[in-house]
Amino acid sequence: MVATTAQGNLSGLARALISQRRLPANDAEAIQSAANTAHNSFVTQLIQSRVMTALEVAEFASQTFGLPLLDIDSLDPEQLPLEVLDRKIVEARRVVALHRRGNRLTLAVSDPGQLQALEEVQFQTGLVVDPVIVEDDKLGALVKRLAESADTRLRKLIDEEVSLEFQAENEDEEPPAISEVDDAPVVRFLQKILLDAINMGASDIHFEPYERFFRIRYRIDGILYEVSQPPVSLKEKIASRIKVISRLDISEKRVPQDGRMKLNLSKNRAIDFRVSTLPTQFGEKIVVRILDPASAKLSIEILGYEPDQLEQLMHAINRPYGMILVTGPTGSGKTLSLYSCLNLLNKPGINISTAEDPAEINLAGINQVNINEKAGLTFASALKAFLRQDPDVIMVGEIRDTETGEIAIKAAQTGHLVLATVHTNDAPSTLTRLVNMGIAPFNVASSVILITAQRLARRLCSCKKPEKIPPEALIRAGFSEEDLDGSWQPYGPGGCELCKGKGYKGRVGIYQVMPVSEEMQRIIMTNGNSIDIADQAHREGVRDLRQSGLLKVKQGIISLEEVEAVTNE
Repeated sequence: MVATTAQGNLSGLARALISQRRLPANDAEAIQSAANTAHNSFVTQLIQSRVMTALEVAEFASQTFGLPLLDIDSLDPEQLPLEVLDRKIVEARRVVALHRRGNRLTLAVSDPGQLQALEEVQFQTGLVVDPVIVEDDKLGALVKRLAESADTRLRKLIDEEVSLEFQAENEDEEPPAISEVDDAPVVRFLQKILLDAINMGASDIHFEPYERFFRIRYRIDGILYEVSQPPVSLKEKIASRIKVISRLDISEKRVPQDGRMKLNLSKNRAIDFRVSTLPTQFGEKIVVRILDPASAKLSIEILGYEPDQLEQLMHAINRPYGMILVTGPTGSGKTLSLYSCLNLLNKPGINISTAEDPAEINLAGINQVNINEKAGLTFASALKAFLRQDPDVIMVGEIRDTETGEIAIKAAQTGHLVLATVHTNDAPSTLTRLVNMGIAPFNVASSVILITAQRLARRLCSCKKPEKIPPEALIRAGFSEEDLDGSWQPYGPGGCELCKGKGYKGRVGIYQVMPVSEEMQRIIMTNGNSIDIADQAHREGVRDLRQSGLLKVKQGIISLEEVEAVTNE
């Protein structure tokens, strides 16, 4: 009875050895007991006891269980689908994923009688497991090599000891339970990635998983640059770490999620991050937007407005009421332009309220409201509340619908200065966009006082070099023959240590500043289109985006190639 009980604790392979009289029961029980004490598997302890060699055990298991025998040394570890299995399962269960095809996973094992290990792999992956037999010593060496490879590659990516403190967005929240993803190398690596991005002036960080590699890219001056390729097996841990800090559901990987996190660099400096996750074919892609107040220099003089454009804008924001619109695609610097205007208006005698999704820069003295559509706090409802708060200046993050547009228009007509953004390509089309949204042409004409369209272009570094561009190419780009008088020199990117060889350092705005004149108001009220408004703007001397960009080419600030990339002719 005692022997039966003892044998009940043996693995399937051990019982097979006993039944085929390859190993006495007492020896098998002794080996199993020694394995339990040493935290080894039965097969590993059997080989260490020198009762059988690793090859003999593998051949016996293959014949007994009817499974193929494979020499694992013939495989290239770099080609293994390491991301399929969690590293903890690989090390604890001594199993390695060899190949995945459809919903089936080929798994290397040395003891096919370990049903619990096979069931755990099947449960974690959701795949049908096809085990193959390999020699235990070779399997152990591969498991150790894979673990050391991941650690070594990660350590190489961490070239400095980073110790930063994450903070809850809401100070009243409990700290997250991060034990299950609190892997010290991963934590340090993620902190280093965030810190490097801040130091390099990146606006976004992209964590992108693919089938055979995992890459991290920074968006710097509007261009994405690959900065790291961590081991693909770490993509789940990195994603989980980011999601936990951002108060996202780490168990939900099927739908997009949005969150925020904060990083304390020092007692006086903290940086906010906006986090967005997206389920893709090979894992969750995560984009982290860096909201660094220190990088947002709220000086309207350095944004890139030409003197005449700046004068027109200053005249508009100093008016007591009316609507100023800023337009352009995502990432064109609209928010920074609005904040710079608000910074000028932010005085003790003025009440300023903003509705944003979300607030990207915290400005003391301004009442900033984050939109929360799930809770019913929309741009329209925030605007209605603002009007009961005795405002002087209102800023609307974006006019997306008719209701928001109509409330903003009414606010501009009733003695408030309203600043807002609209997604259109240029200034003239903004007016017709508001009309097409359902706002009465009269209300648009009587409230909008100025529209600024903008783009961001990469600024040439000080290492810029003269370029020889044929006159025909300059004329095709938009220069007139009078411009080609030889008084200026076009420049292109060079390359130095300051710009890391890229030739560009920072960005500058290209603007179309269009005051709404009486003639434009008449065009709007007579149902004119954006072409009519653009023609009138041209007659009044308003430069379009291409003309503003070409002016900066003449000034040697940006390259002709950059202007052609960010503006339409």
